[in-house]
Amino acid sequence: MIGSKSDFRGIKEHLPEIQEGLRDAGLDGWLLYDLHARNPVAGELLGLGDMTRRYFALIPAEGEPTALMHGIETGPWEDWPWKRLTYVAWKTLDERLAALVGGRRLAMEISPGDAVPAIDYIPAGVAELVRAAGAELVPSADLITRFYARWSDQGLASHERASAILAETAREAFARAADTIRAGEELREGHLRRWVVDRLAKKGVGVGADSILANGRNAANPHYETGDVGDVIRPGDVILLDLWAKETPESIYADQTWMAILSPDVPPEVQGYWEAIRDARDAAVEFLQSEWKTGRRIQGSQVDDAARNVIRERGWGDHFIHRTGHSIDRETHGMGPNMDNLETRETRMIIPGVGFSIEPGIYVPGNVGLRTEINVFVGNDGPRVTTPDPQHEIARLLR
Repeated sequence: MIGSKSDFRGIKEHLPEIQEGLRDAGLDGWLLYDLHARNPVAGELLGLGDMTRRYFALIPAEGEPTALMHGIETGPWEDWPWKRLTYVAWKTLDERLAALVGGRRLAMEISPGDAVPAIDYIPAGVAELVRAAGAELVPSADLITRFYARWSDQGLASHERASAILAETAREAFARAADTIRAGEELREGHLRRWVVDRLAKKGVGVGADSILANGRNAANPHYETGDVGDVIRPGDVILLDLWAKETPESIYADQTWMAILSPDVPPEVQGYWEAIRDARDAAVEFLQSEWKTGRRIQGSQVDDAARNVIRERGWGDHFIHRTGHSIDRETHGMGPNMDNLETRETRMIIPGVGFSIEPGIYVPGNVGLRTEINVFVGNDGPRVTTPDPQHEIARLLR
């Protein structure tokens, strides 16, 4: 709803912690900006809807926040409990912005060189405007991780429940596929996908539930869209099942990928691919856990390197064409650090409270695609895998 009124619950609840984080980072404040709900970080913290005029909100490291809004859109700010400034003319905006931010070192949703596109929400012109007003700008990336992407205890519990259901449903889907083939009936990707999604809903994780169900040839496309019908799955086919879901809109997603083959045997080439991605997955987890024990800070790019190096050493580096993992929070692709040094240069630090996927894959166009995906949560005692019984071998469905 355009111009919807906010109670500013998010910023009220997190203000002391945000200010502590700003002081820890040596920052004078966090400058939130938005127009037409383009910045989800500002939207999450402020709870405002689609505002048709530019606004700024300064959260200082010390003292009370200040909001700068247009004179025709003061209504949504009625419950703002701190200082409010207004503007109508652009010249007034420039003057009041300069008085608000001049000489301060501030965080905003920027990413130099677009290194982390997921948090690069501030238009170049707005960044120029704020710098011209006398502020020094730094990326808010680690603040976003700390205040947007971390899981609550309730969120973790919801994720773990969803994780158990997803793993169970994957095994059931593979059993259903085998039974259908044994019965001599037609098995199509889309029909099995629909069964998976319905099954997740019946088990209580129907929010955002969906699945990629692909035979090996189609799985060579990492973002294959199964559709309602899809291709026929036949004896001997490799099957990729990627499924994700959560309990409620406020819950944390679980996201997993499992592999099977409708055959009692796995061809040597496919087995080689599988061992490469499985070992890459496990190498990423081992790297996370060993580095954590040393007390060294970890970036998502380093985790990507740990997994990718295994696949490169096996000779299939050119067929691993996406990042090793993505952040998970209330969205399947969340706002925290990704495990990526391929598509982007992930510089954000992995901190307690965040979760993400580890999902290396090998994709050979026109031949076969394989992926293994688990989820990891970083607690105060370090990273741990939350996916029950991660897959160690391709499931052989027709023995």
